[in-house]
Amino acid sequence: MRGIQLKNAQRKRRMQSVRRRIRKHSSRVRLSVFRSSKHFSAQIIDDEQGKTLCAISTTGKEARAALAGKKKSEQAAFIGGEIAKRAIEAGVKQVVLDRGPYKYHGRVKAFGDAAREGGLDF
Repeated sequence: MRGIQLKNAQRKRRMQSVRRRIRKHSSRVRLSVFRSSKHFSAQIIDDEQGKTLCAISTTGKEARAALAGKKKSEQAAFIGGEIAKRAIEAGVKQVVLDRGPYKYHGRVKAFGDAAREGGLDF
């Protein structure tokens, strides 16, 4: 039990460290990422207004059909491209990536590369 609590505390500290740096040094909107063992989601948040400008997830109805039969990294790349389209429609081109407690590696990297290709600047 102690090991799980320690791991959760480390994860929370890592996440708070990333978010603290983002809020301190950036006036851009935040592109927040959540990754679970099966799903991936992203949202663009304006912290000054406290509003979510756009969001997409692998669990959503519109994405489910397009993601059938794809690997998790491919799904993350699809989500990256879609969030870039939605952000540009909402008038957002410059964001700062909030990777949370996750390393910029694997699915998060595939997501980031696809979002950059889609037109987002971070």
